[in-house]
Amino acid sequence: MHSVLDELAWRGLVVQTTGRNALGSALADGPISLYCGFDPTAASLHVGHLTQVLTMRRLQLAGHHPYALVGGATGLIGDPRMSGERVLNDAELVGTWVDSLRGQISRFLDLDGEFAVTMVNNLDWIGQMSALDFLRDMGKHFRMGTMLGKETVQRRLQSDEGISYTEFSYQVLQGIDFLELHRRHGVSLQFGGNDQWGNLLSGVELIHKVEGHDAHALTTPLVTKADGTKFGKSEGGAIWLDPELTSPYAFHQFWLNAADADVVNYLKYFTFRTREEIAELEQATQEASHKRAAQRALADELTTMVHGQQATDQATAAAAVLFGRGDVRELDEATVVSIARELPSAELAATTPLIDAFVETGIVPSKGAARRGADEGGLSVNGEKVSADALAQEIGDVQLLPGRHLLLRRGRKNAAMVRLAG
Repeated sequence: MHSVLDELAWRGLVVQTTGRNALGSALADGPISLYCGFDPTAASLHVGHLTQVLTMRRLQLAGHHPYALVGGATGLIGDPRMSGERVLNDAELVGTWVDSLRGQISRFLDLDGEFAVTMVNNLDWIGQMSALDFLRDMGKHFRMGTMLGKETVQRRLQSDEGISYTEFSYQVLQGIDFLELHRRHGVSLQFGGNDQWGNLLSGVELIHKVEGHDAHALTTPLVTKADGTKFGKSEGGAIWLDPELTSPYAFHQFWLNAADADVVNYLKYFTFRTREEIAELEQATQEASHKRAAQRALADELTTMVHGQQATDQATAAAAVLFGRGDVRELDEATVVSIARELPSAELAATTPLIDAFVETGIVPSKGAARRGADEGGLSVNGEKVSADALAQEIGDVQLLPGRHLLLRRGRKNAAMVRLAG
């Protein structure tokens, strides 16, 4: 029987702790109360946040009380970044982001039962604190040398931009959060990404100084690809959990395209598959990499976890059509719409001739090229080849896909979607 800390370590989810043996004993003697914080710097979490959310879920399943903190106060300040000062967002906007993130986090955790998650907002206590309270009651416990020694602070101090007192004070605010949750709920463990180690220690030390109690901290890895590049980034930015920002199809494709060198680690970090199941998928990757069994298992499980089984089915069906292996006429409207989001598209009047639609969507560069492509059997509408003569037909006279769409294709690799206006 593996302890939860052993399980986290096997999955590669433990980088640093304040004391491995002491933390292991506390978890074994549990239940304990623990927390992880999420700052609302956008309307959605992205896949990088899944490391923390799912680690919280593992600890909950092991019989511990999770507290998920969405920082309505710290979100107004911003954790210092290596790249420079953050833009301070409007308080009302941050408030809407708090609600959005709370909803997303809640979907991954048990909301009822003995170990139900408790959602908290640090604006409830930091928002009530005066400047004098902050400086007299909390600031006196923080030594400048320690604060200046933090890696992010050091780098920012050496940059042309420097660092404002606002962002410099962030580590104090995070320390206050841990102290407040310890006082209110007996929280004794905080965890977060490894770049948060200094901030986590601020809370551990503050609890020890003010309350005389021991507390624990644990960091998880900052997930990167095997080549060292950032994880969860595409050419257009982050891979979001909100389906309006990253479609379920694009989300599924992100995991499906994981490199062989990364996929086993991703299975450990982001799925709940057993050691035996992951070992089988690792072996399958080594023996038949081209079948991408591990990537498909990863993509299917995570897409279902985040967006539901129907979204996974739609993503799989959309991929089959986009790669020329499925019949687009068999798809429902939601799947057709998901395909349209991934392709060049145009909204055209029903009286537009097909030949113009091919040109407008960029499938072919000219009407002459469209006629030549049709003569060679390379053009199709909704999966059916079209002749040069048929290109004169108006798109409103063609059998439409659900949602008033048409899928235009030249060969297997060039496709676009048309939606009838009106």
